[in-house]
Amino acid sequence: MNPFTYVRAANSDEAIATLTREPQAMFIAGGTNILDLMKEGVHTPSQLVDIRKLPSTEIVTKDDGGIRIGATARNSDVAYNSIVQERYPVLSEAILAGASAQLRNMATVGGNLMQRTRCSYFHDTAFACNKRQPGSGCAALEGFNRMHAVLGTSEHCIAAHPSDMCVALVALDAVVQTHGPRGERSIPITDFHLLPGETPHLETVLEHGEIITAVDLPEIPLNRRSHYLKIRDRASYAFALVSAAVVLEIDEEVIRNARIALGGVGTKPWRSLEAEEVLVGAPATQETFTAAANAAMQEARPYRHNEFKIELAKRTIKEALKTVAAISGGQA
Repeated sequence: MNPFTYVRAANSDEAIATLTREPQAMFIAGGTNILDLMKEGVHTPSQLVDIRKLPSTEIVTKDDGGIRIGATARNSDVAYNSIVQERYPVLSEAILAGASAQLRNMATVGGNLMQRTRCSYFHDTAFACNKRQPGSGCAALEGFNRMHAVLGTSEHCIAAHPSDMCVALVALDAVVQTHGPRGERSIPITDFHLLPGETPHLETVLEHGEIITAVDLPEIPLNRRSHYLKIRDRASYAFALVSAAVVLEIDEEVIRNARIALGGVGTKPWRSLEAEEVLVGAPATQETFTAAANAAMQEARPYRHNEFKIELAKRTIKEALKTVAAISGGQA
């Protein structure tokens, strides 16, 4: 691990100013991702700016009926929060499906939003990786790519996004609040992460020195129900082969509103507008769910070792939809 300096910021303005002055500096909160990357030589920051005490760990109800989650709230605190469990169960389920209890006790909401891919070629500096070193190539394209993405890929990168929490946030229409050198921003979660395209090293829209301050979730109607389903190689501490976050409103067995987000298959947390279009206005039936699952994966591009993900994703979507329809009183 390369030498670096460590500072603890007293407030958000100080943290932003410190990072802005130092091009190779990085924020650190829980550190569950960045410290591993530093040990592997992937990240070599000149300075770490500790923001664990900034800006907020609170989870509060907003005037508009939604909630605001502080960026430094621990994942475990969010998952077990009574408001989250009652009104946003898909978020609690997604967080508890990720990592281990020990890591969830350290990881923060902001850190989860910023975590980098677990692609083995990204983590191993002996291999070419455009995400780690732009222009060097992508070893995963011809390598062992079983865990890689089939949606949103490019010729420069096929790494899957690792987060469970972010998939649920996409299904909930979350908004990321930030503060940076140019002031405050409100960023819809669907715009926060970037597709690899020709610049896979750019993973979010954040500018250098910009800090996540909170995540806002909108008010959820009483008849809206949700579920997170994760398929993986083992029961715990494993990344998703496929996951689905489903949020539905069903009235008299007709789907009035739908949000579908996928994990494990996309280069970013994947919102499936195609599946939602099939669902809205249709009856909550097996036939509708099958059509939605097919629509969600119609643009998928498999690689040598991960073609199985397409059928697995379809089955995962259908099972998650059936679960939510049953909760809502619909007929599957």
